[in-house]
Formats: sequence, structure tokens, C-alpha cells
Amino acid sequence: MKFVKARPYAEPANAAARLLEIAKTLRIDEGRMPIGEWNGTFLKGGGSVAEYTAGRDKLIADGIIQIHECGGFIMWKSPDHGILSEA
Repeated sequence: MKFVKARPYAEPANAAARLLEIAKTLRIDEGRMPIGEWNGTFLKGGGSVAEYTAGRDKLIADGIIQIHECGGFIMWKSPDHGILSEA
């Protein structure tokens, strides 16, 4: 018997995929995306803080993103990563 509702982002790979989808919709300013918009959208969409952290850490470990030194922005690890352009 299962008493806990299934969590769509319980797996870090699923959370990371959702975070990438969100990142594609964010405004980019000088190669940076506001981390508050990124995590706020994820949390409002039903994700938990633990799921967000696991997804974010997976993206960092995979070399896709990095956190700006001030901590307020995310950036693509490589400008030619191919996931998003500054169009």
C-alpha cells in the first residue's frame, strides 16, 4: 500500500530536464539567467527544494551550467553548448 503521492521530479534526471525546460524560457542578460526566476518557477510547478537542488547539482556535475560567483545567476558552462542562444 502506497500512502505517498508519486513525485514527478524525484529522480535528479527528471528534475534536471525540467530545469532545462525552464531555463529555455528565461531572459538572458549578458549570458546570465536569474536564479530566482529559475528556482521559483520550478517550485511553483510542484517541485520541492530537495528536487530542485538534486536537478541543479546534476546539471552542474554534467557540465551544462555553472552558478555565477555572486550566486544570483546561472550561466551555460559553454557559450556554444547548443541548448540556448541569446536570441
